[in-house]
Amino acid sequence: MSNVQNKTDVILIGAGVMSATLGSILKELSPEWEIKVFEKLAKAGEESSNEWNNAGTGHAALCELNYTPEKSDGSVDISKAIKINEQFQLSRQFWSYLVKSNLIRNPQEFIMPLPHMSLVQGEENVTFLKKRMEALSANPLFQGMEFSEDPEKLKEWVPLIMEGRTSDEPIAATKIDSGTDVNFGALTRLLFEHLESKNVEVNYKHSVEDFKRTSDGMWEVKVKDIDSGKIEYHTAKFVFIGGGGGSLPLLQKTGIPESKHIGGFPVSGLFLACNNPEVIEQHHAKVYGKAKVGAPPMSVPHLDTRYIDNKKTLLFGPFAGFSPKFLKTGSNLDLIGSVKPNNVITMLAAGVKEMALTKYLIEQVMLSNEKRLEELREFIPNAKSEDWSIVVAGQRVQVIKDTEAGKGTLQFGTEIVSAEDGSVAALLGASPGASTAVHVMLELLEKCFPQHMFKWEPKIKEMVPSYGVSLVQNPELFQEINSSTAQTLGLSKQELVYS
Repeated sequence: MSNVQNKTDVILIGAGVMSATLGSILKELSPEWEIKVFEKLAKAGEESSNEWNNAGTGHAALCELNYTPEKSDGSVDISKAIKINEQFQLSRQFWSYLVKSNLIRNPQEFIMPLPHMSLVQGEENVTFLKKRMEALSANPLFQGMEFSEDPEKLKEWVPLIMEGRTSDEPIAATKIDSGTDVNFGALTRLLFEHLESKNVEVNYKHSVEDFKRTSDGMWEVKVKDIDSGKIEYHTAKFVFIGGGGGSLPLLQKTGIPESKHIGGFPVSGLFLACNNPEVIEQHHAKVYGKAKVGAPPMSVPHLDTRYIDNKKTLLFGPFAGFSPKFLKTGSNLDLIGSVKPNNVITMLAAGVKEMALTKYLIEQVMLSNEKRLEELREFIPNAKSEDWSIVVAGQRVQVIKDTEAGKGTLQFGTEIVSAEDGSVAALLGASPGASTAVHVMLELLEKCFPQHMFKWEPKIKEMVPSYGVSLVQNPELFQEINSSTAQTLGLSKQELVYS
């Protein structure tokens, strides 16, 4: 057992896309700061950031219908879609900066141009989609969106979905070519390679066991070397907990008041992956449908072209499931262990409120393969069972907290919980997560390092030119940034094709 005391400026817990993004931003802002990373697994980007564990949509609200709810007066509310699109633009700008500065080499390793589509059936849904299209296309961020309910046009756009369709129910789709497929696993690995080249010490197979506040206001982090069983103590001025689903239990161990009255509800997911190259070739888009009544927003069915390991692939899902684990590699005691005296009422209130969700998840867990294929056939009428196999996606932990809407409210989104003095911060939540990592980390800097922001701002604006500016209100700036990032990231060359 070693009691080595190691002092450093910043400790990042978890080697996922969030820590990778924060580490990369801090290294540009304060290159002299010492940063250490601790990751339980043997490699970076193996949990929520892994390419098989998320949808890789590059969430810009181009196709996700749950970001544009219908209001009681029948109009479509696009405010959330605008917010998410603007946040994704920040990520694009930062990635462009990394490519331009030669800090990341080939952007095609992690981002590809891909049309984003929404597809609906039934008269009511077609009317909604048309209204959504009208509301969005009037906005500079969503220019270039097309709408069609003409079966011949839809056959051009999505031949695989239209082939063999016998229903005479109205069907319509929107399509926008400026969408992307993002391989967040590859991006995470590229960022960690970059960080290690900048002398950031990355410790794999090291698990964080506990936290203690020292008399001089530092955080002492107790770390276990998983291979040797040795215990080490590291102290830092600032600690970021970016361990995906594992962040909540670690946040609770800090004991900060902000960690109280927060719970987590784990949701697992499955995808069907196509293993027939001929079928994969017939589809080239991310196509999002509408969630079934009573289904949570993260279970919106979608048929996605993905680029994984330099190969085009096709995924359909997600089918939600339930596991008490907070991480894919977690423990079955995670959920029970996260219930504390200070959050038990919050958790129970959520249980009562979310009966419909619980029932839905249980039904999803019970689905047979045949039932999953039936759902797939709503998208691909001619789908053959031998062409598809099951892939287990990542675990997500939805945040439960007391809000104005009442006790135990389930939050769908990503949020930062930080100590009042900014010395420790944790990232909780799920989608749009990775897509908005840069926005989330800039928000973290404002919360946790207010004393440095004045000095850092010019550099932040160099990395993210639209920082602090609304792109919706500055359409010329949006056009300029959008075309320059598309150029740098290789997104303007629509003819790019992977073999």
